[in-house]
Amino acid sequence: MPAPPALTGTGVASTFTWMNIGKAWELLTGKVMGWGRDFVLLLPNLIVAVAVLVGFWLVAKLARNVLIRLLRRVSHSEQVTRVLGQTVFLALVAAGLFISLGILGLQKTVASLLAGAGILGLALGFAFQDIAANFMAGIYLSIEHPFRAGHLIQSKEIQGVVKKVHLRWTEIRSPEGQVILVPNKQVFENPITNYSTAGQRRVDLKAGVSYGDDLETVRRVAVKAIEQVSDRKPDTEVELFFEELGESSITLVARFWIDFTSRQSDYLRAKSEAIERLKRAFDDNGITMPFPTRTLDFAVKGGETLSQALEEVGAGARRGKGGSSGSPH
Repeated sequence: MPAPPALTGTGVASTFTWMNIGKAWELLTGKVMGWGRDFVLLLPNLIVAVAVLVGFWLVAKLARNVLIRLLRRVSHSEQVTRVLGQTVFLALVAAGLFISLGILGLQKTVASLLAGAGILGLALGFAFQDIAANFMAGIYLSIEHPFRAGHLIQSKEIQGVVKKVHLRWTEIRSPEGQVILVPNKQVFENPITNYSTAGQRRVDLKAGVSYGDDLETVRRVAVKAIEQVSDRKPDTEVELFFEELGESSITLVARFWIDFTSRQSDYLRAKSEAIERLKRAFDDNGITMPFPTRTLDFAVKGGETLSQALEEVGAGARRGKGGSSGSPH
């Protein structure tokens, strides 16, 4: 009889090969069966997790729509409204995802995701802190709206009409016509003068009168002249105060109100007309607006005018010339 295949070299190798394949197949089928059993056991939790995630997605969508409707009543920036609504949507979806992973028993995955999100948020916060500051300031300005589009404002040295509040900057058109993009952080941190909220604007006009003029006459003439300014609000009173006893004149300030417009030219036109009327009224009534004078003293001890000093210099020069011509050589 021939020897069994197991007793030959080739047969032994074939037997070991079939044994390895068999063990591998058993391991594979065992793994697959184990996965199948685990999936069957996990199936109820998986269904619940998917249901929770879908539920959170629907709630997030509903919350976003409701929040956008509410924000549109208090915010005048559509960009900010949509960003806040989308932020709430993503936050609720992320919460639903973490809860679903917890239901599936993946607590370690949840912890890793939270840690990674925290580190990523910290890194982005340091890298884009200026952008984040401008973004948060833009949200505050859009909700609180200390000014709106069409308002005339001034922030430090920047003055103009607000065109639109963006997420990162405020668009302002200057009186010269240029468009200025001011970072929201700068607007938020610095004082803001809003000329539009009161509905009227005061024009202050300073002038100086001579010490020889009667102040009661000055007051009467000045008030009457300014009352005739065409853009002055007729229901407001013209105010006039004497402020200072200056070196060459008595300083006065006259104040009157005009209806507010967002155009700086209206304010300048009213002030220009007031100056013209005040100057004409002073001239017609013989009231002097003196310019500053300076007294130059040319003596060593003081009290000597320029003409006296020139006369002395000229006399000295003549004496020197005469003496040199008469001296012997």
